Amino acid sequence: MKRHALVLLLLLAVLAGGAVPAFAQGTGAGGGIGAWIKAGPVEARLVSAVRGTGDLTALPLGLELRLEPGWKTYWRSPGDAGFAPRLDWSRSGNLGEATLSYPAPHRFSVLGFETAGYDTAVLFPIQGTPTTPGKPVDLALTAELLVCSEICVPQTLDLALALPAGPANPSEVANDVARAQALVPKGPNGLLRIDSVRGNGASLEVEATAADGFITPDLFVETDPALTFSAPKTVFSDNDRHVRLTLTVTDPQPGLNLAGRALTLTLIDGDKAVEAPVTASASASAGGAAPTPGSVGLAAMLGVALLGGLILNLMPCVLPVLSLKLMSVVKHGGRAPAAVRAGFLASAAGILTSFLLMASVLVGVKAAGGAVGWGIQFQQPLFLVFMVVLVTLFSANLWGLFEVPLPRALADRLGGDGLAGPFATGMFATLLATPCSAPFLGTAVGFALSKGPVEVYAIFAALGVGLALPYLAVAAWPRVAGWLPRPGRWMAKLKIVLGFALMLTAVWLLSVLTAQIGEVAAATVGLLMAGLVLALWVGRSARGVTRTAGPALAGVLAVAAFAMPAAVGPSAGAAPVVSDSKARWVPFVESTIRDHVATGRTVFVDVTADWCITCQANKKLVLNRGEVAERLEDKGVVAMRADWTRPDATIAKFLSDHGRYGIPFNIVYGPGAPDGIALPELLSDGVVLEALSKAAGKEAATAGKSS
Repeated sequence: MKRHALVLLLLLAVLAGGAVPAFAQGTGAGGGIGAWIKAGPVEARLVSAVRGTGDLTALPLGLELRLEPGWKTYWRSPGDAGFAPRLDWSRSGNLGEATLSYPAPHRFSVLGFETAGYDTAVLFPIQGTPTTPGKPVDLALTAELLVCSEICVPQTLDLALALPAGPANPSEVANDVARAQALVPKGPNGLLRIDSVRGNGASLEVEATAADGFITPDLFVETDPALTFSAPKTVFSDNDRHVRLTLTVTDPQPGLNLAGRALTLTLIDGDKAVEAPVTASASASAGGAAPTPGSVGLAAMLGVALLGGLILNLMPCVLPVLSLKLMSVVKHGGRAPAAVRAGFLASAAGILTSFLLMASVLVGVKAAGGAVGWGIQFQQPLFLVFMVVLVTLFSANLWGLFEVPLPRALADRLGGDGLAGPFATGMFATLLATPCSAPFLGTAVGFALSKGPVEVYAIFAALGVGLALPYLAVAAWPRVAGWLPRPGRWMAKLKIVLGFALMLTAVWLLSVLTAQIGEVAAATVGLLMAGLVLALWVGRSARGVTRTAGPALAGVLAVAAFAMPAAVGPSAGAAPVVSDSKARWVPFVESTIRDHVATGRTVFVDVTADWCITCQANKKLVLNRGEVAERLEDKGVVAMRADWTRPDATIAKFLSDHGRYGIPFNIVYGPGAPDGIALPELLSDGVVLEALSKAAGKEAATAGKSS
């Protein structure tokens, strides 16, 4: 009855007012922005994120609406009444198709009617496909909208925008279009998660989790044939991080049962949203207690984190500190078991302390609303300079150019030769391990960063214990160190060799710094470090005043190195990333992935960074060679590279949407896998080729096998 009554009211409004046409045909205002056209309480315009068509195969466009106070328009599934925007592009020139996306809607509850839509203003992202790329595109849109206040009035607007064939430079509204695209619900992501969906007759029960806790969750349900649902009733638990939403169908047909029905759910909480296609399962029997979300997951994930930390010892990022590990081992040769145990426990404590400090920083940054991720500190030039200076000082120490003696009382308390050195070695090993990812590590970190502080500390503690397991093993069986040769003169030569090996790490760090502040500034830091080593050498071999002047000059040079990023700027003159692959890599643009898949193409996304050693290993060993490189060269494959060397909010959000907070991250999309196939951190030819074939679809996979 409600539906029939509202339809009658809408019909009366149409008969009374009729369709109100726009004032005039809009003409493009230039620069990718169309003219505002007003019709009654709504005005609209077409916009483009680019000023020209360039050679783009997908144009980022938008339909922008502004409504007078008290008026609203509707989402794609309006609810108890209304209709979604109806768009006619037939008068456009050189436009193949235009796909409109819907940002997350608001709920409007009036007199028992539940509708979904937008008030005040909304920008609908549109992906336009030129018939002939590179040619001008003349957009002409007839938009039919239903706008409602106390009454509902259909409005028709004629809009236009001309895009020339010039360069596809960003327009003034490029950021607005990008923000609108970011507001379109996608799934999955690390912020909101739908855990279970149960149907029982006309009732639907949905369990969901929010990483940072729910505030005002809402749920919209779509199904075919269409049904209308009540506003959800919510029950919170787990410090508001878990919610149960219960909805019922309004005016259900007799015998309706939602169990087994395919649904599209859109879960919204503030500016966070996720969309998920699901099938409702049968409702749990009465008295069956549902398990608390995350209770079992945390216990299992602690084991995953422990294993990931252990495997991290074998990753190439940890190899640069092999020199420090070797020194910490060989100097224990012939020592008493108690001293051996104390030294290795100190190294393990340094590792665990570093992981807990990282957890504290990540919790703080996350609470402040910043981007978090594994190894993300290597995006900061000051941190890179700090690591270059630290590695240089470690090398100089191995060469015997300086020592930092502890006060005798403190040294005796720490145990003879002192435990500060092994403790610092453990902390340093952890710092240099963070540019690497390892099997199981990415899964554990993603789980932790999608949860609260308790999970972050627990997972990072488990990672630290995993990385420290070799040290703990020697501490448990200290007699193993007795098999080593006793320290002697041979250690002096070994220190020199290992010092040079450690300096190779400084060279690598400078190469990463080049991408941040440019070649000249990074080379200047390198020269300052060479001067630092020279000053320490002069001070070591000199006498009198010169002996103290050398370390003082070294300190000045270190401070000058830290001043370099501030003087140059965080990314001024940064070196562009040059692909060392023959594959036709294109820049990462998430909004074009669906368009490529819709045309039957396969999209391979590689999220990488210069500071990620595992990423570089994947490129050299898998992506840039053999059959994988040939497949990525295929015309039916789009190879996208997302460079995260420097901070990028778009890439960070893409990783977060897929529950990842570290790299490498590779995912393959295609007709056979429109939601993507995520690949493991360490790639192999077989894994990549299988994913490409599966994403291409059964026919492509069969063809690939037959060829």
